[in-house]
Amino acid sequence: MPIEILYIVALLAVICVTFLLFKRPIYECMFYGYVLMVILTDQYENFFGYMLKTSTDTLFYSILAFLVLAKILDATHAVDGIVNLIVALFGRIPGGAAFTAVIGSAFMGALSGSGAGNVATTGVFTIPAMKKSGVPPHLAANIESASSTMGNMIPPSGVILAALACYNEFSGADMSQSVFWIVCWGIGLWFILQRIVTTFVFCKIYHVKPMAKEDIPNLKETFKSSWKNLVLPIIILLPFILDFFFKETFFTARLGSAGAKNLSSSLLIFTPGVAAVYALLVNKRTWNTRGLVETLKKSVTGIVPVGATIFFAYCISNLFSATDLGAKIGGYIQELNLSVVALAFLIPLICAILGMVLPGSAQTKIFGGTIISIFAAAGGNPLLAAAMLPAITGAMEGMTPPLAICMYTAMGISGSKMKETTINCLIWVFIHYILSVVCFLGLLPILGL
Repeated sequence: MPIEILYIVALLAVICVTFLLFKRPIYECMFYGYVLMVILTDQYENFFGYMLKTSTDTLFYSILAFLVLAKILDATHAVDGIVNLIVALFGRIPGGAAFTAVIGSAFMGALSGSGAGNVATTGVFTIPAMKKSGVPPHLAANIESASSTMGNMIPPSGVILAALACYNEFSGADMSQSVFWIVCWGIGLWFILQRIVTTFVFCKIYHVKPMAKEDIPNLKETFKSSWKNLVLPIIILLPFILDFFFKETFFTARLGSAGAKNLSSSLLIFTPGVAAVYALLVNKRTWNTRGLVETLKKSVTGIVPVGATIFFAYCISNLFSATDLGAKIGGYIQELNLSVVALAFLIPLICAILGMVLPGSAQTKIFGGTIISIFAAAGGNPLLAAAMLPAITGAMEGMTPPLAICMYTAMGISGSKMKETTINCLIWVFIHYILSVVCFLGLLPILGL
């Protein structure tokens, strides 16, 4: 057994023991885990280097910015109109706002390319709407988290392009992108259905009922009174849509490849700032400076622990990326010569564990070629293995405790408690894992295969 597997076991052990047994805050547990990994991998000289890399990561700051934006939207009541609109449209359906979150977040996740970033951008609207319609805070957090990470397995998506590159390298030929997308859509449709069914079941379990008719705002009046705030989703989401569809034809042609790349990376940074300024300007009568300051002061106790947790999770991710963990574990698995059935259970499990410490795109690039090769060598369909990569890497990224960045981001917005959110999250992860195994076993018809 490679020492890298023992590293992961030790990491999970120290986090779980310090959190469950010694009752330490999760961000402190993450720090202990990071220190342990530095010691075990003999990375003393890079202790501050990985922290510095995290401190210059735009996604880390964008998550914090969106958490602050959520507090500003709450203080100015800017989000009320958007929430009321969602409730007016879907309030008569049990869990209607939750189903809206599933579809909307999956779509936006495909564009943003970041599970945690997608939770931040869409969660500021969907999570309050779910809570208002009767969905418990911890369930609202996990619906948003699971739906956002799913975007990475639905075309178009950066993780899918990385998976296609792995398949082309394995086959020695260039497969049509459209053909590969069809297969990914075939897989993605099953996972969309799974998220919808899981949401429906949870809404039944928690007795989420349609809102009383008198509690559902009038659609026409809501639009009339809140149309200015309805521009907020456009301010936040439109830049990602434009960047994705017109990056090559418009932005690269005018800014150059480097300029277009920098523009893409900065979207998650400047959009919350623009949205916050807009919310303050159009809602002058609903807030005052003292009240806003007090709101932000109180929110620090909620934002800082989430931020610290995400910070050290990124530090651990940077360390594992630098130590080439994926390739070494992949080589070990290849030597075992396992059957297709055994690999169908093992591969998604390993990716779920790696998802705690490695981004989905990094997993696919490091580990993807090995997964396709060992699955094909055992008699499996290599195209199926390649198309499943986004589901077991990109979709698992950030939702697997204890290093669940997407879950922590959603918790920061919903205000849910750690214990109940984590327990509920594990159920979502388990169901995703089971469906991944079923797909690998070829038990479901998949479009394009």
